[in-house]
Amino acid sequence: MLRLSVPRVLVVLIGALLLTYAFAIAPITMSGGREVGPSGRVARAEPGAVRTGEALATAAPAESPRPAAELFPPAGKAFIGLMTEKGPHDFTATNMFAAAAKHEPQVMLFSSGWAADRFDRTLFDRIKDRGMLPMLGWEPWDYLVDQAAREKNLPAREIDKLRSNQPAYQLSRITGGDFDPYLRSWADGIRSLGYPVAIRFAHEMNGDWYPWSEATNGNRPGEYAKAWRHVHDLFRAAGATNVIWVWSPNARWDKSTGNMSEFYPGDDYVDWVGATGYYGTGVFTDYRSFEAIFGPTITEIRTFSRKPMVITETGASDATGRKAEWIKDAFQVLPRYQDIIGLIWFEVNKELDWRVASSPAVAKAFAEGVADPRYQFTWSPGSLPRTAPDNQASRGPA
Repeated sequence: MLRLSVPRVLVVLIGALLLTYAFAIAPITMSGGREVGPSGRVARAEPGAVRTGEALATAAPAESPRPAAELFPPAGKAFIGLMTEKGPHDFTATNMFAAAAKHEPQVMLFSSGWAADRFDRTLFDRIKDRGMLPMLGWEPWDYLVDQAAREKNLPAREIDKLRSNQPAYQLSRITGGDFDPYLRSWADGIRSLGYPVAIRFAHEMNGDWYPWSEATNGNRPGEYAKAWRHVHDLFRAAGATNVIWVWSPNARWDKSTGNMSEFYPGDDYVDWVGATGYYGTGVFTDYRSFEAIFGPTITEIRTFSRKPMVITETGASDATGRKAEWIKDAFQVLPRYQDIIGLIWFEVNKELDWRVASSPAVAKAFAEGVADPRYQFTWSPGSLPRTAPDNQASRGPA
């Protein structure tokens, strides 16, 4: 048996005290008195080296916060976009517009019909690679019916009647889910793009010349908004949250067109509100200024929505020699509407020549208008679409 003498007891006590200091007191002192976890490592690491016993733990420096995404368009700015006959299939008309206007458009609108078209990523990427936000004019109909009617050179109202009568595309069939597999294929495709895409779904619904209008095709009041919500909700369920939803009636031309609020699906389902209107056709054949064409419609829309507004389709003809004058007037009026965040020009020579590139005088008027710093900025795939007025925070697409 080991006999304990006083010297041996002292040696044991001193050894115990040294072990206590090494494993308990020293780590706390070296870590500045901070809490130490069970393993002996500092629970809250800071940049730099921290010695814990025999080990050297080096904590990574904290990451700098990522810069906030830029809004599109930036506050106080408005984009200028275009729609051409061939869209992303051929940029010849786009190049002619850019040369005439001395301006690179930030948005391209192009159409796609449900009967004939399938999702094609190439079209969106071509627009994106050109530095433009793609805006899809998504149309639930068979546009070949329209083409066949036009080839017969029928009167305009007879063409409208023929093309608007397409029972296969009644609004109730959209809401009822008949097109859901088709919708999901597009939702999956657009989600996969990884950058924002605007969708102008079933535009000019307050007229009577498309099969999605409530005044035609056996549709009933209230069905348009229901169809819109159904499409929107299906995209959201598919995770396609990179969509900017653009609601776009035709500019009101008289009191027979009905209250636009009746076609509105609600702010929770819309990111941008729009309007389509032209000088030189229909009831606007006689000279009417930009303000006269769009003012009443803007005022009416503002009674039920404060969403940012886009002039989703416009143009002017030179039938009376006043096209350049109309353009100059439009660019003088636009800054008065700070809630108008963009304008899309119909750069097409079809039936009438709406192009900016139609004459030197017209090109000069347009180029002078877009030279204003208000329109000088670029679109980026990483930008966040502005979906609220300048004095409110943007929440991104719904």
